[in-house]
Amino acid sequence: MTTTPQQLPAAAELAALRQRYRLERERRVRPDGARQYRSADAEFGYYAADPYVGEVAGREPLRDTVDVAVVGGGFGGILAGARLRREGVESVRIVEKGGDFGGTWYWNRYPGVHCDIESHVYLPMLDETGYVPEWKYAPGEEIRRHAMRIARKFDLYTDALFSTSVTSLTWDEELGAWIVATDRGDEFRATYVVTATGTLSEPKLPGIPGIEDFQGHTFHTSRWDYAYTGGTPDGGMTALARKRVGIVGTGATGVQVIPMLAEDAAHVYVFQRTPSTVDVRANRRTTAHDVGADHDGWARERRENYLRIVSGETAERDLVADQWTVSAGLLEKLLPSFRRQGERQDFEAVYEAADAAKMNELRARVEQTVTDPDTAHKLKPWYRYACKRPTFSDRYYPAFNRANVTLVDTADTHGIERVTADGVVVGGTTYELDCLVFATGFSVGTSGIHSGKLPVHGRNGTQLLRAWAQEGPRTLHGFTSNGFPNLIQLGILHNASSVNFTHILDEQAVHAAALVAAAEAKGAVVEPSREAEDAWIAALAEDAPDHEWFHAECTPGYYNREDRGRPNGPTAYPHSAVAFHEILKHWREHSMDEILRARACTRA
Repeated sequence: MTTTPQQLPAAAELAALRQRYRLERERRVRPDGARQYRSADAEFGYYAADPYVGEVAGREPLRDTVDVAVVGGGFGGILAGARLRREGVESVRIVEKGGDFGGTWYWNRYPGVHCDIESHVYLPMLDETGYVPEWKYAPGEEIRRHAMRIARKFDLYTDALFSTSVTSLTWDEELGAWIVATDRGDEFRATYVVTATGTLSEPKLPGIPGIEDFQGHTFHTSRWDYAYTGGTPDGGMTALARKRVGIVGTGATGVQVIPMLAEDAAHVYVFQRTPSTVDVRANRRTTAHDVGADHDGWARERRENYLRIVSGETAERDLVADQWTVSAGLLEKLLPSFRRQGERQDFEAVYEAADAAKMNELRARVEQTVTDPDTAHKLKPWYRYACKRPTFSDRYYPAFNRANVTLVDTADTHGIERVTADGVVVGGTTYELDCLVFATGFSVGTSGIHSGKLPVHGRNGTQLLRAWAQEGPRTLHGFTSNGFPNLIQLGILHNASSVNFTHILDEQAVHAAALVAAAEAKGAVVEPSREAEDAWIAALAEDAPDHEWFHAECTPGYYNREDRGRPNGPTAYPHSAVAFHEILKHWREHSMDEILRARACTRA
């Protein structure tokens, strides 16, 4: 906690804040919870179509064999491929539904798109590629090009399948391999499968009545339509000069998009349910000298330093020194590493005071920047800091001082009432629009094998999600599961997490590649016993902090499943990512043989 005692609010102010937070929360709670959203599929599938490729060229379906199939071509899949290459695996095929590598950075090319984690720790494999980012917070195009840089360096393009989605994974015991089926008619074999489908990859839409009736132009921010708006991610959307544009959503994406729209559109209507916290960004160009890129391993040192600080571990100095590291104690408040002193009641009291001081600071920033008192009032966030993902911008609040920007608060009506052929209705008022943009984010955890959209059948035809239906998810370290040999899962389930998720993914890729290398060296399959799964699940549950005291008081959002609380049972490693990575390293050095089983047959 970085707030000084002189800044901490008094008890009376804290009591008033708690009451205000409850009232503001109740204004936004909806009885339909997460069902207020709909997925971009079926009749709304056009919202998820790829705008960056033309007609996809036909090809003959593949019936060949590879050593490793990687599902997903974002940073998780790219890093898995790169680490597998470093372990000497030659035959690696990445299957990606987009038209190129990049994952979220392939899809998200909206105006103003930047990363909100410092680029020198966010971009992986800087040491290995010899690249030094040009900005402290990189624009999306720089990030996308770096993803492609890694893929080229490790020859991942050679066997990749783009504009292709995996539709099923089936273990063939006789062949000792997975049969990978795709929507392009492929059915190829892979000895190992690594799934890296991401956690925020499926665009979601609000379930607003009449959304299908709108006669103007509409799209999701993750599929920005520059053919309609003109311009590039740097702006210049000249085709909007006479357009009335509505945008739904004021999260991290909206905070970046709205100032860009304000510059180019005739008028912008911002439909807001819950305001985000918007802290100082202070982006700037950087040099190699600025970030200490003058010796081998500089990037690794910098990102490990960053991970230690945002994970609540000690560090001699803060190499990044931005709002993430300054506010680390508020962001990772549930980790036991931040709760070493005193009992829960003592921790909550200290946390609450520090949190209130930070939120008072952010609310004061709104007042100092936004000139219209009513608009400033609506933009103030009334919840605890970590209830929603923090955002950062030096252009967002000034955008509301423009005459062509109108904030439409929807909290009292629990969201937009309906969409008509020519506009959006809130509080009985119709806002006529030419274009409606959805900055409504992604469905959390609904991609890949954990969503049911990609069925996985393991030994004896057992389906993964059905096997977990009674007892809940079962894994060892989040990577492997009994009954599903040579299936390695990347993601957040039973694993560590951090605000810098690319670092987490790289550590996961190292682990996945080590599993494959060990199995190949011993002629074995990778599969944990049920006892190993039991031990890991017990370890997760033993130290799991009590999330409910915090999330039950939060404003509705995807962090608390729209006020439905956190999932039952342990879903993530409860301590710091630093501690988790040490566990994995020690296990690889001393216990990896425990999950290597003799192959039942000779591979075809």
